[in-house]
Amino acid sequence: MALHIHEAWILLFVIPALVTPAAINHDDYPADEGDQTSSNDNLIFDDYRGKGCVDDSGFVYKLGERFFPGHSNCPCVCTEDGPVCDQPECPKIHPKCTKVEHNGCCPECKEVKNFCEYHGKNYKILEEFKPSPCEWCRCEPSNEVHCVVADCAVPECVNPVYEPEQCCPVCKNGPNCFAGTTIIPAGIEVKVDDCNICHCHNGDWWKPAQCSKRECQGKQAL
Repeated sequence: MALHIHEAWILLFVIPALVTPAAINHDDYPADEGDQTSSNDNLIFDDYRGKGCVDDSGFVYKLGERFFPGHSNCPCVCTEDGPVCDQPECPKIHPKCTKVEHNGCCPECKEVKNFCEYHGKNYKILEEFKPSPCEWCRCEPSNEVHCVVADCAVPECVNPVYEPEQCCPVCKNGPNCFAGTTIIPAGIEVKVDDCNICHCHNGDWWKPAQCSKRECQGKQAL
């Protein structure tokens, strides 16, 4: 009897060793919730090629349906080869545009610069200004500045002066000319020395004075 008990213990140790993993049927043991989640990590999405089109948000469109792929895209038609989109000739953006919006098929200018910039200063449209005493400028609607420079006439004197805030020189003492190194007023004869009487040319103030010799006072004294 003792022999049979010893053989029974040996069978209890040997039988589990003979059972291989392949012999275990996993269908009989439902997987844990964590195992089920990990097995679904690689999701398989439907392939819509040749069947439909998908926009940026993942919405599916049927063949022949017109749709916008994205917020700022042109409209497209869904075909078997994929979206066929419009390619319109968009208007050119104004070079002075300061705000462009891309909310549609074509970009739109929402704000155009309404001033002119000249020598670091800004001027309103149609505003006139004088950047210097000899310049008259205006800010045009094209945002460009057009200026006119004064064309000064030839002064009627040989010693003109520039006054503050005035463009052209002025003859403070009236028309005159040179008689040698002496400045004489125009319109009258001037005795510049004991022997010479001079006067300025009429209208040609830049020319030297015309002089004529007279009988010198020194000779009369002799």
